Amino acid sequence: MPVPMPMERKQAAYTNLDERYAIQGEKYQGQQYSHIYFTRLHHMRNLLHALVPSLKPQIPVTTVLGLEKGKDCIIVGTLYKHMKLKPSILDEYSKERSAIPLVKPHNFMHPDDHLILEDESGRVTLAGAIAPAEYVTGVVVAVHGKETSAGNFLVEDVIEAGLPPQTALSTADEDKYVVFVSGLSVGSDTFNPLQFQLLIDHITGHLGDENEQSIASNIVRVVVAGNSVHISPRFLNGQTVASKDQSRIAEPIKELDIMLTQIVASLPVDIMPGCHDPANFSLPQQPLHRCLFSGASTYNTFSSCSNPHQFELDSVKFIGTSGQNIDDLYKYSDAKDKLAFMERTLRWRHLAPTAPNSLGCYPYTDKDPFLVDSCPHVYFVGNQDQYETRLLEGPEKQKVRLICIPRFSESGVAVMVNLRSLECSTLSFSTSFDS
Repeated sequence: MPVPMPMERKQAAYTNLDERYAIQGEKYQGQQYSHIYFTRLHHMRNLLHALVPSLKPQIPVTTVLGLEKGKDCIIVGTLYKHMKLKPSILDEYSKERSAIPLVKPHNFMHPDDHLILEDESGRVTLAGAIAPAEYVTGVVVAVHGKETSAGNFLVEDVIEAGLPPQTALSTADEDKYVVFVSGLSVGSDTFNPLQFQLLIDHITGHLGDENEQSIASNIVRVVVAGNSVHISPRFLNGQTVASKDQSRIAEPIKELDIMLTQIVASLPVDIMPGCHDPANFSLPQQPLHRCLFSGASTYNTFSSCSNPHQFELDSVKFIGTSGQNIDDLYKYSDAKDKLAFMERTLRWRHLAPTAPNSLGCYPYTDKDPFLVDSCPHVYFVGNQDQYETRLLEGPEKQKVRLICIPRFSESGVAVMVNLRSLECSTLSFSTSFDS
C-alpha cells in the first residue's frame, strides 16, 4: 500500500499592528476622560471639515456659540444621547436596597431619547432629520440645519466621515485561509472538549479525506477572538481564594494551553483576551500573559495579542474585537442586525464610540487608539449569538468583509476566510448523536 505524501502547509507574511493599543509608559495620574473626547473631536473635525466644501458648498461652518436664529449653517461636534433608561450607579445602589427586584432590560432605548451636540464652545439639543435610535454618545458628526426660536437646532442633514480610504487588495493566485474561533469558554458547562478536539484535528490536518486535508494545509493562521476560558464567578468576588480552590481556577487555563499547544505545533495562532478572560477589563485589553500558556508559549507560532487586534496577512488588513464594542452599541442603539452596528463603526471611523461613556477604556491623554484611519479588508467581531457575514462596499471601491463569529461553546461553529477572495465559510462541529 503506497504511503501518502506529507502535505506542506502554506505560509503567509504576517505583520502585527497592535502597537497602537499597547499601554506602555502611560502613567495614570488621576486624569479624566475629557482628553480622549477632545482628541477624538479634533481629529474627526479635520476630516469632516474637508468633506463640507464638496457636499455642502456655500454653507458656512460655525460653532455652537456662533449659531444665529434661522440662519443655515453646519456645526461639527460630539453627540451626547440623553437616555431615560440608561443605568446610573445611584439608581443601582437604591435598587440594591429595594425589597422588590427590578428586571434589567437588554436594551436601554426609549421613545423620549434625544441627542445633544457638543463642541468646545457649548451644547445644543438636536431635532429634525436625525434619528436618536441610530446614534450613541461619543460619535462625532457634522449637522446641517438652523437654530429655531426655541433654541434647538433643526437638522436637515447629517454628514458622517464615511468609510476611510483603503489600500487595494493584491491579486493572489492561490487560496489561503484564516480560521476564526471565539467563545471557547473552556471550563464552563457549555464547553464540549470533543467538539474543540474535532476542530483542532481538522485544522491541523488529522481529520478528513485527502481533499479536506488539502484544504487544511492551506490554513495559514488561527485567530482565537476572546472568552477562551470560564472561571466560576464565586472565585471572583474579591475574597481570598482557598488553596484547594486555586488549582481549580487554573484548570481551565491548563486545559486551554494543552489544546492550543496542539495547534501551534502545526500553524500560527493569535489569541485575544475577552471580557471573561484573566486580563484587564477596560479596552484596549492587553495581551494575556504568556506565563498562562506554559506549553503553547514555547513555540514561536504562538502570539498573545491585544483586544482590539489589528494585523496584516499577505497585504490583507484585518481588524477585530472580542465583541464588547458591538454588544455595547446593541444596548444603547438600534439596528436590524449586528452587521449594521459594525458598518456604523466604520462609517463613524471609530471602533468603540461608546468608550468611555458606557464601555470601560483607558483614560488616554494624547490619543484615541480606537479611531480607524484606514479601512480594513476584514473586520471581525467575536462572541456573537450567531454567524453573520456581509461584503460591505464603499463609494471609493472599498470592500470590507464583515464577520460576526458565534460563540463556539454554544454553536460548534468556527469561521474560515479566504485571503484571495475574502469569501467566508463555516466549519461546523456537532457531537450530538440524536436519532
